[in-house]
Amino acid sequence: MAVITAPDKTPTTSTPRRSRRRVPALLLNLIALVVGVAAWALIASAQLADVPGPLSVSSRALDLIEDGTLVDDALASLRRVFLGFALGTLLAVPVGFLMGWYPLARGLLEPYVQFFRTIPPLAIIPLAIVLMGIGETPKVFVIFLAAFLSCVVAAFQGVVGVDSTLINAARVLGAPDRVIFLKVVIPAATPFLLVGMRIGLGSAWATVVAAELIAADKGLGYEMTHAQTYYDIPTIFVGLITIGVIGLVMDRLLLLAERRLTGWQERR
Repeated sequence: MAVITAPDKTPTTSTPRRSRRRVPALLLNLIALVVGVAAWALIASAQLADVPGPLSVSSRALDLIEDGTLVDDALASLRRVFLGFALGTLLAVPVGFLMGWYPLARGLLEPYVQFFRTIPPLAIIPLAIVLMGIGETPKVFVIFLAAFLSCVVAAFQGVVGVDSTLINAARVLGAPDRVIFLKVVIPAATPFLLVGMRIGLGSAWATVVAAELIAADKGLGYEMTHAQTYYDIPTIFVGLITIGVIGLVMDRLLLLAERRLTGWQERR
């Protein structure tokens, strides 16, 4: 007598799951740029606000490029931002690491760091003028202060946030404190530090316009303030866009460095 068996309903081949297609980030950036410029042109043409359109701003930018004004101003502001940001970062890294690694240094330095964090760097401008004069020094100093206060907190938080299991494991294996600091703490704190540098860079560019009010004769902030006197709105827009573009390029460079230095870190 034949035995009838039920048919096997298990599929012989499994259908691979389709992965979602991700839109390239660059394409999304271009779409956002086009939409933003189109919205700007629409607002200007409809006179919803007293702003110049993209064409008039582009024309003014070409005029400033041809006579060399925009290039000179951009280089002057970039030099101040780069110098203040570099000095602020170079000092913030050791100070933040000392505060995070040594409780004694934390107790001595943290009150001063937290105190000055509550004071906007722009509020230091009058004091900087009195103590440092009207040259380049007070301009660079307020930019330095803005970058330093952002970076030092990130460096400090990166050190105290290191997983204690990693440190204890290194000590069990016989590693001295110097090796633990160089091989465990610094790599683990690097992502925090780079984020702090990006925030500090934004703070530096946010401060440069006010810093260039200190008796400056060049710079994007100076040019924008000068244009305000004559109600030259297209020139103000050119200055704003130039600051944004230069700041964005510098931020992308820092982001590229972050990806290269923290390639071991899982990302979404």
